[in-house]
Amino acid sequence: MTSSTQDIIYQETIAGAAHWSVTVPAGKILRFINTSGKANVSLLFHNPKDLLERYNAPDTLKCQHTLKLTKGNCLYSDMGRIFCSIVRDDSGWIDSVGGLANKQKVAAKWGERSYQTQRNQWLQNGYDSMLVELAKYGLGKRDMAANLNLFSKVATDAEGNLQFDEQASKAGDVIELRFEMDTLVLISTCPHPMNPASDYPNHPVSVEMCQAESVSQDDYCRNFRPENGRGFENTERYRCETTQASCCVA
Repeated sequence: MTSSTQDIIYQETIAGAAHWSVTVPAGKILRFINTSGKANVSLLFHNPKDLLERYNAPDTLKCQHTLKLTKGNCLYSDMGRIFCSIVRDDSGWIDSVGGLANKQKVAAKWGERSYQTQRNQWLQNGYDSMLVELAKYGLGKRDMAANLNLFSKVATDAEGNLQFDEQASKAGDVIELRFEMDTLVLISTCPHPMNPASDYPNHPVSVEMCQAESVSQDDYCRNFRPENGRGFENTERYRCETTQASCCVA
């Protein structure tokens, strides 16, 4: 079950073509709201207690037998633990393969503007914006992993070619991630690298942190795939090992 608006702990509006990061405690939800439509939100995840542990896209897709991610899917670390579960996805498709645009790709598509000459109207790219956030925690290029893109859909056509769906990002759509362990979340709102828009996309997103309900044994995400049950158990054991509170795992 998702949280209500009365449970909001913190709110933030992230402008388009910007970046941000936040450490989300276990038991909290991050709610992303596509306020005006056409937004793209790129995400990376790290364990704040051990920054070497990070989001693993191949394992996430392989163990859940999917290319797309949506409600019910869990996002795994490279240690087989679950950073977070997707408990709401109005978009119905979260891109897992599109990656981030770099400076060269942005310049080729939309031209080149520097911050020194254009200030906040410059054309930022997702790769460099993620590097800025990584650097805040002593991380760098070697720590850059495959990312997620919320509110973006990349599917295959009949010939197997990847196609960007321009209609997938709708105003008012909400995606909620429930965090199963403490997680450092890195965020970029720069445009998707496959976006064919003629003008540089610059669309904001609202973010709310909320209290989640306790996860029961019949939880939808826990039982969405058989592998998720094992992922939850791995995560719960880790949480017991890293907290002072006494607990028992069956």
